[in-house]
Amino acid sequence: MKILLSGLLLLMFFSPLQAALPVAVDGQKLPSLAPMLERATPAVVNIATRGKSRRRVELPLPRDPLFRRFFDVPSVERVLETSSLGSGVIVDAENGLILTNFHVIKDAYQINVTLTDGRELNADIIGRDADTDIAVIQVAGENLTQIPMADSSALRVGDFVVAIGNPFGLGQTVTSGIVSALGRSGLGIESIEDFIQTDASINLGNSGGALVNLRGELVGINTAIFGTGNQGGSIGIGFAIPINMAHDIMRQLIDYGEVKRGRLGAQGQDLTPPLAQAFGIERSNGFIVTQIETGSPADRAGIMVGDVIVAANDKPIRSSRDMHNLVGLQRLGQTIELVLFRKGTEVTLPVKIQPIEINKLSGALIHPTLDGVTIGEMREQHLQRGRVDYLEVMKVEPGSSAQEAGFRAGDIIYSINKQLTRSFDEVFALMEANGKGMIMSIQRGNRELYILLK
Repeated sequence: MKILLSGLLLLMFFSPLQAALPVAVDGQKLPSLAPMLERATPAVVNIATRGKSRRRVELPLPRDPLFRRFFDVPSVERVLETSSLGSGVIVDAENGLILTNFHVIKDAYQINVTLTDGRELNADIIGRDADTDIAVIQVAGENLTQIPMADSSALRVGDFVVAIGNPFGLGQTVTSGIVSALGRSGLGIESIEDFIQTDASINLGNSGGALVNLRGELVGINTAIFGTGNQGGSIGIGFAIPINMAHDIMRQLIDYGEVKRGRLGAQGQDLTPPLAQAFGIERSNGFIVTQIETGSPADRAGIMVGDVIVAANDKPIRSSRDMHNLVGLQRLGQTIELVLFRKGTEVTLPVKIQPIEINKLSGALIHPTLDGVTIGEMREQHLQRGRVDYLEVMKVEPGSSAQEAGFRAGDIIYSINKQLTRSFDEVFALMEANGKGMIMSIQRGNRELYILLK
C-alpha cells in the first residue's frame, strides 16, 4: 500500500510538468531534433512512378490438374500497368541528382518527384544496380537542397539515427531509433548485402529515404524491413544501405551508367566443422574453393582448388555469402589480400579484381529466333570434371523475339537436336547441318526446357 501511495504521489507531482513542458530549464533550451530536421528534410523527396511489367499468366481454363496435364494448358505473357510510391534523397543539388532504391523505379517509364515545398518535377533515370538495390535519378529544378554525407564506416552499434521518408503515401514522416547492428548480410533481400540494421520505424514507402545521424548527415539509404501481415508494418527491424557503399555505386552509375564489376573466378562452398576437421583447420567457418575459372584473377593469383579462404582485407570470411559480398563491392583494378589455408598452412595472396574476358555473340547471328540475346562462351575448372565449357544466355532484350520465345538470362544452352553444344563453332556446325528448324534444349536451374527454333 505504501508503494502504491508513493507512486500516486509521484504521478500527481509530475503530471502537471508533463502536461506543459517548459521550453527551457535554468536558461538552457530543451534538446530537440527540430533544428537538424529543418536542414535535412528538404533534401528528402517523395517518388511516384508509373511502369509496365511483363508477367506470364495462365488462360482461364478448368483448374483440374488432369485436364491441364493432358491438354497442355498454355500461358500467355501480358504487359501489366504498375505504380509505386517511395522516397529519394537529393545528394547533388547543383546537378539535381537523387539517390533511391532500384526497386522503387524498377519498371518505371514515368517518375514524378515531389519536393517538401510542394513542387512536382519529372525525373530521368541515370543508372540503376539491381544487385545492391541502388538507383540514381535526375531532376531539373532550382533552389534544391542537398544532404551532406557522413562516413558510414564510423557508425557504431548504439548510435542514434533518424529515418526520413514517405510511408504509405502519407507524406514526409520522421522516426528515430538507434543502430541495432552493422554488416547484416545473408538475408536474401539483395544479391549483395551489407546492411545497417535499425529500430527506427521504416514502413512501406520509406524505401529510398534517408537514414541520418543527429548532425543531419546521411549515413544510409532505407531499403527493407522485417514486417508482419500483408501491410508490411514495422516491428523494429529495418535495414539501410550504408552511404559509403551507396555513394560508390552512385559514382559508377553516373560515370558509366552501370556498375562494372569484376569476378574472382573462384566458386566454392561453406566450411563446416566436419569439413574443417577433415582439412586439418582449427576453424568452424570459411570458404572452400571447389572451382576455378581458367584465366580468372583467382587463377592468375595462384589460388587452388581445396584452398580454404578465411579472411580478405582484414575482414573474416565465414561463408560463400561473405565472399560474394566482398568481391561484388570491389571496383575493377582493386586488390584484395586473401588469407587462406592450404594443406594446413596459412598463406596470404594478393588478388587483383579484373574483368574476365568472355567471348560473346549476338544470338541474331545464329538464328532469327535468338534475336535479342547475348550469348557467352563460359569456361570453368571443376574439381571432379576438369575443364567445363558451356554456352550461357547472358542478356535478353525486353520485347525481343528471343524473350517472346521463352529465353531468360542465365539459361544454359545444352543441346541442339539432341547434340551437345559447348562452343560457338559447334553451334554453327549444327546450324549448317540442320537448317533453321531445330529444337534447342536449355537448362534453367534444375529444369530442362525445350524451345523450337523456326
